[in-house]
Amino acid sequence: MEERDFFTETIEQRTHSLTCPKCGQAAEYKVTWVVRRKRPQAPRGADERDRARFAKAQSYMVRRDDKLQCANMRCRKPFEINTLQSLAFLAD
Repeated sequence: MEERDFFTETIEQRTHSLTCPKCGQAAEYKVTWVVRRKRPQAPRGADERDRARFAKAQSYMVRRDDKLQCANMRCRKPFEINTLQSLAFLAD
């Protein structure tokens, strides 16, 4: 059984306060995340090993965007998101 059978996957946008490294201006940016939430029950046809893996599984989200464009009209340069984690576990 594969890991994706344990989760429901959605795409969400969340706002984060980030600073452009080129111009130094802070702004609110919408960052796209792939959110994988643990299903309420183990999938059908799961054996004991799969049920043990399901019990250890946690809901998490993975950052989808790697670069953003500066919100400052004078700058508008793309910058990498390196201050934000690429993987975050969710508290259910």
